[in-house]
Amino acid sequence: MILLPRIAAAVFSLYLLGLAGLTIFQRDLQYFPDPRIVSPAEAGLAQIETLQLTTDDGKRLSAWFSAPAKGRPLILYFHGNSGVLADRRERFQHFRESGFGFLAIAYRGYGGSSGEPTQAGLLLDAEAAYAEASRRGYSGRRLVIFGESLGTSVATMLASRRQAAALVLDSPYLSAVSIAAARYPIFPVGLLMFDPMRTDLAIGQVHIPVMMLHGEADQIIPLSSARALFALANEPKEFIAVAGADHLVLNAPQVYPRVAAFIDAASASRE
Repeated sequence: MILLPRIAAAVFSLYLLGLAGLTIFQRDLQYFPDPRIVSPAEAGLAQIETLQLTTDDGKRLSAWFSAPAKGRPLILYFHGNSGVLADRRERFQHFRESGFGFLAIAYRGYGGSSGEPTQAGLLLDAEAAYAEASRRGYSGRRLVIFGESLGTSVATMLASRRQAAALVLDSPYLSAVSIAAARYPIFPVGLLMFDPMRTDLAIGQVHIPVMMLHGEADQIIPLSSARALFALANEPKEFIAVAGADHLVLNAPQVYPRVAAFIDAASASRE
């Protein structure tokens, strides 16, 4: 019987240790900034302009810009929590082949951008990207906001307060805190998380056409999270579920043509 209090004390100590570690290192589990600097040419993309943007809090962001064909929209692109812009080469090539332009930023801490990623910081990065697009004449029907994975929350929050023709989300989620709670059910992550990324609170404030894409076998963000977010979105909206697909599905051959048609229709309908 004497052992029971000792065992309970040891278990509780381990729990507190785990709780402290999760709290202290939580951003290391949420963001995986890649410092590599890869030029468009090194990525196999020609005629891409490289930019340096400055955020309202003084951070320097690396960005790639490709102008659209005449009468076509610009896609404002927000990447996920790892990698660099060069890793999205195939996506950007799809955009260009469709006549779409794109402006893609590397978040603070990623791919030549200064600073460290936080939710507040990423939203400032998004505002800097939107301001640059607007400065170049792309807003309203001439602009489509696109996010992948982590970037779906950034894109949704931006779309909830800025004008655009449409919002496209590849592998979205209700919130980062809901994903973390499912992964660490024994810890009160809702009380501890610095960057909860509450996409669910922003999507209802988006009043433009929304398209969501998701793999039915996604091992990172469950399909159920994306469907729950979709249920909160305003009409018009469209959901593409890809059978057997894992995380990020834009490049699937049956997906991109539908996305391109959606972008065309949304940008044309807002003329």
